Amino acid sequence: MKENILEKTAREYYLSGIDELSKERYNSSVVLFFKALVSLIDLYIFNKKGKTPSSHGERFRITESLFPEVYDILDKDFPFYQESYVHMLSRELAEVIKEDAEKIAEKCGIKLL
Repeated sequence: MKENILEKTAREYYLSGIDELSKERYNSSVVLFFKALVSLIDLYIFNKKGKTPSSHGERFRITESLFPEVYDILDKDFPFYQESYVHMLSRELAEVIKEDAEKIAEKCGIKLL
């Protein structure tokens, strides 16, 4: 059940991110692609450990200690999510976060489209 919810929310955020990107709403698209990324990371953790993190902090700790390749993506992208509240972000950045979500989806063995 949790696996299905995570996959469904990841896909919903991802598709909404594409929609916002097409409308040149880059801050919204970054936020949505990042949310897709987090849902996918939680799915990845769930598939490997049988549980999901309850906070960003726990997610960071789990990925840093157990899945460094996932942690590197999360750690790189999280500041941009935070910046979305106070800066205007670019199309190029939105595309990078989108591609990172796609990488994690591939690691999870799911298709976003």
